[in-house]
Amino acid sequence: MRQEQFEVRYGPLWQRLDRQLAMLEKKGRAGAERTGDGLDAFPSLYRQVCNHYALACSRFYGPALVARLHRLVLRGHQQLYRPRRSGLTGLLEFAGRGFPAAVRAHGRVFWLAFLLFYLPALVCGVQAYRDPTLIYTVMDEGQVARIEYMYDPRNRKAGRTPERTSETDLQMFGYYIYNNVAIGFRTFAGGMFLGAGTVFFLLFNGITLGSVAGHLSHQPFAGVFWPFVSGHGAFELTAIVISGTAGLLLAGALLRPGNRTRTGALRAIAPEAVRLIMGAMVLFILAALVEAFWSPSSAGAGLRFAVAAFNWLLVTVYLLQAGKGHGS
Repeated sequence: MRQEQFEVRYGPLWQRLDRQLAMLEKKGRAGAERTGDGLDAFPSLYRQVCNHYALACSRFYGPALVARLHRLVLRGHQQLYRPRRSGLTGLLEFAGRGFPAAVRAHGRVFWLAFLLFYLPALVCGVQAYRDPTLIYTVMDEGQVARIEYMYDPRNRKAGRTPERTSETDLQMFGYYIYNNVAIGFRTFAGGMFLGAGTVFFLLFNGITLGSVAGHLSHQPFAGVFWPFVSGHGAFELTAIVISGTAGLLLAGALLRPGNRTRTGALRAIAPEAVRLIMGAMVLFILAALVEAFWSPSSAGAGLRFAVAAFNWLLVTVYLLQAGKGHGS
């Protein structure tokens, strides 16, 4: 491609990055706080310009064009990797803008993780409901007996296995955090195995949770199971999908590094992946908090389902809208 054609084709993209950099430099915002004004796509736009800069250098285009792209790449690097704000302000800005913006910026990968988790969950849930014996292809008899005990109306403390009935809500809170975080990190780290680990854990968790839900949708368990799990499901299930999103981003860098080495591609995507997994960990902690202190409460099923509906609405609106409209 001749230089003139190259400039005509990609010039508007460079101008767009220049405008975004001007806004970032004027406001003094860090990379994790890019929201509003079309800045959600800044990392993707920056990576494209880095690729154009490499092409311009390798094709020996004019020094003026190379210098222009070099300045854009340098300015973009300073914004993308500048030190983040610390303390309470940084945490609030991450929660209010950085994390939901990162989820939106990788929406396609999020929906892929969503399908890998929810599709097998739905299929297995329906089949396990239709055939109560199907659960035994997923779990052994001892495991099935344990989950049935957990949600048996005769169980004085719903949701707890026989060996944990004597534990306090605070002890269960710690247990749920450990269990949830372990699921999230396994799903995330599986991306380093070219995505095979992430895909496996998304499918495995979807099959397992769907089969359990379908099996326990029969009486006498349904009246205990659904009110118990409904409250924390919005946080826990969303966190699993976001952990899968982060893992798939790592896999994408390994499978399609572009003009970078695989190590370089991992370094480039790592800040986004870490941002997602850290946000997922917060959701897991919220799920553990609800599961330990609200789910076992004596509140009626109607109130519990109302709280569950509110939690799903809260998570959905937060991920779709939080941080939009703020200056960056």
